[in-house]
Amino acid sequence: MKLDILAIGAHPDDVELACGGTIAKEVANGKKVGILDLTRGELGTRGTPEIRDAEAEKAAEILNVSVRENLGFRDGFFVNDEEHQLAVIQIIRKYRPEIVLCNAVYDRHVDHGKGSKLANDSCFLSGLQKIITTVDKRKQEAWRPKQVYHYIQWYDIPPDFIVDISEYMDTKMKSILAYRSQFYDPSSSEPEIPISSEIYKESIRFKAYDLGRVANIQYAEAYTTERYIGVDSIFDLI
Repeated sequence: MKLDILAIGAHPDDVELACGGTIAKEVANGKKVGILDLTRGELGTRGTPEIRDAEAEKAAEILNVSVRENLGFRDGFFVNDEEHQLAVIQIIRKYRPEIVLCNAVYDRHVDHGKGSKLANDSCFLSGLQKIITTVDKRKQEAWRPKQVYHYIQWYDIPPDFIVDISEYMDTKMKSILAYRSQFYDPSSSEPEIPISSEIYKESIRFKAYDLGRVANIQYAEAYTTERYIGVDSIFDLI
């Protein structure tokens, strides 16, 4: 299966929180979108890896993505080395996305910055013919996505561009709240963490509003890029 977009996150729920609206919008526009989680989030204070697996599956159904995979890297301790790069390269070559969305270039959680660099480096290396990867003993063809965009997470990094998700904000919220073990649930007896409060749940919608207001957009998601973005006409930016 060839994808238009592959969204990569260090943990299940990274993608939903940061680019769930973009995914829902592009799926509605007929694009094929997949999600790759690098870890199972096993170091999370609340829940278990098994619970997160089920929640991730439910969130994927809400976003109507074509595929979701998890590489099972060690939460908190994966590194950007050859072994991990080759695993990501196999996924990139398997699905041949035009665009990759990945973690913020730096962030509060150490895995986010590491995941960002790992995804970006793997996208470049995936295009090199002399790096050999196989799936079911069959050699994969080299593939390099046309663009890698980094979504913005906990830290307020100045964006290079924003995407209007006004019609898809509710879908984004539903996909986030599929992770009942992690986010606001008044019936939960789990320990409180920064993202489990009702205030944090409300802040997700406010952040999307705040990102969009200057551009006269109701709700938006934000991205940075390491390459210039070229347009055919200046009117494409209106």
